[in-house]
Amino acid sequence: MKKALKITGKILLGILILLLAFLLVIFIYHRIMLNKEKSLLGPLGQMVEVDGHQMSIYTEGEGDRTIVIMSGSGMPSPILQYSALYRQLSDTYKIAVIEKFGYGFSDVVDGERDLDTILRQDREALQKAGIEAPYILCPHSMSGIEAILWAQKYPDEVEAIVGLDMSTPKAYTEEELKNNGKSHIDVYDFLRGSGLLRILMTDSSLPEYLDQNEKAIFKAIICRKFANKTMDNEGGTHILDAISEINSAPKPDIPTLLFLADGKQTGGQVWTDAMYDYADGLTDAQVIELDCGHMVADEKPDEIAETMRGFIAGLDK
Repeated sequence: MKKALKITGKILLGILILLLAFLLVIFIYHRIMLNKEKSLLGPLGQMVEVDGHQMSIYTEGEGDRTIVIMSGSGMPSPILQYSALYRQLSDTYKIAVIEKFGYGFSDVVDGERDLDTILRQDREALQKAGIEAPYILCPHSMSGIEAILWAQKYPDEVEAIVGLDMSTPKAYTEEELKNNGKSHIDVYDFLRGSGLLRILMTDSSLPEYLDQNEKAIFKAIICRKFANKTMDNEGGTHILDAISEINSAPKPDIPTLLFLADGKQTGGQVWTDAMYDYADGLTDAQVIELDCGHMVADEKPDEIAETMRGFIAGLDK
């Protein structure tokens, strides 16, 4: 028995050594690639200084109206990840994509990320980039809360809201916001930092609407920034505070178009009911149900772009 235990111990030790050696090789390869990928990280848009750090704002197209794309939480590269949608609109409208701190080409910064701070920084970045209001805000997911807050606090700056399966005040429970997905962030942080995330990614796992150069840029950003400390400090109780602020004032009664996904990747019926509840009572609000997942701009860009064009044309009537 002792001999058998000794042999088993040696086998387990050998496996552990091989595993550690494998992780070391992956880590070294990851560090080498991070250095090589620096050439890919020249910003695609304009960099402006906000609070002493660099923030990325991308613009495309010209037109009398400006659509501001606002990223969902944790999206590594908003400029690339929403391109399937906005490229169908930039022939008619001016597009501005905000990359909050921690996202895309913007700096990773310290400190808490409450919604009032994020809103102030986003507004300042647009102004410094020369992108003037009024805006048609186009928020995805958690940015819906920021968009509603924006329209409440600065009504002259917001002409309309087009929500891409956006969050609304009743979409979350207090429990899930307090949990804030910290365990997931920790796992992704380990995968990124160790280099394992790089190994797990293949070209087929990257958005098919990107060309090869864009895929290389996207992968470089993910491997360098995904699940960083700035993203980690967003959400949670900050969203609760913002919802309380929103609920203390009337809904911004502006034209509102809400695209609603199938709910399987969000809060299911709670998420769906919350969106209809938000639309209820607004003078001009539509909810368009889509048979797709939460990344509606990826999965249904043609349908969304066509509907948006009709909606925006109706703003003049």
